[in-house]
Amino acid sequence: MKSLRGKVAVVTGAASGVGLGLAERFAAEGMKVVLADIEEAPLQAAAERIRAGGAEAVAVRTDVRFEEDVRRLADAAVSAFGSVHVLCNNAGVETGGEFSDVPAESWKWVLDVNLWGVIHGCRVFLPLLRQQEEAHIVNTGSGSSFSAALPAFAPYATSKFAVLGLTESLDMELRANDEPVRVSFLAPIAKTRMPDAERNRPEDVPSSAGNAVHDQVLDTIRKVTARIGLEPSEFAEMVVQALYEERFFVVVRPEDSVAALEQRIAWLKGGPAIEQARA
Repeated sequence: MKSLRGKVAVVTGAASGVGLGLAERFAAEGMKVVLADIEEAPLQAAAERIRAGGAEAVAVRTDVRFEEDVRRLADAAVSAFGSVHVLCNNAGVETGGEFSDVPAESWKWVLDVNLWGVIHGCRVFLPLLRQQEEAHIVNTGSGSSFSAALPAFAPYATSKFAVLGLTESLDMELRANDEPVRVSFLAPIAKTRMPDAERNRPEDVPSSAGNAVHDQVLDTIRKVTARIGLEPSEFAEMVVQALYEERFFVVVRPEDSVAALEQRIAWLKGGPAIEQARA
């Protein structure tokens, strides 16, 4: 994109973490921001924080699992600011355990938020983005989009592999049709509350607390992100640069993703199975 000033950004999962970092960075760039999240109080506080800095911002409580919620989000964005130029499908959750221990309700929750949230966002907002001279979609994936190298993490890894496939396919289609919308894939290693995602777990989804294997994985994630994770503001800066450069991959440690893909290629050729990640 040539310019962001005066344009409108919609960010899901915007009450904290990477989403809030994106919203704040867009506001600093002179954009109008629509923040969406399922957590009402932190969402309103985040929007007020941005408005206090002099930017225009509105908050819309949104459960991205439901298309009707995403449509209300789009309607609110247009009602407030008249158009949408940038969409960040960033909302995400995690739960798990050993495969046989993960109930169907947990699978559905993770896939509904992490995958269907992205699908709903792209489907609902693409007609609005197509109305602009230039527009951009940013879908948040994960290092797990390149390698499912953690045990007891199948729902999350499944969802993030799928988000990468969706994003690549959409990007190729839009480019082939010479459309004004570009797409980026964000794979953060961020210091956020993702390991505590079950704070937003619906009542019908069993808790994974006490699952020893899953707790160990979360401990590994916390150690890794504490050591090499970036602050949300740093990811937001990377995303802004990707918008200007129309760059597809926004990956903090591309060498790790390349190594994961090389290991997968070796596995395809008959080599040893992919090893588990270590802290």
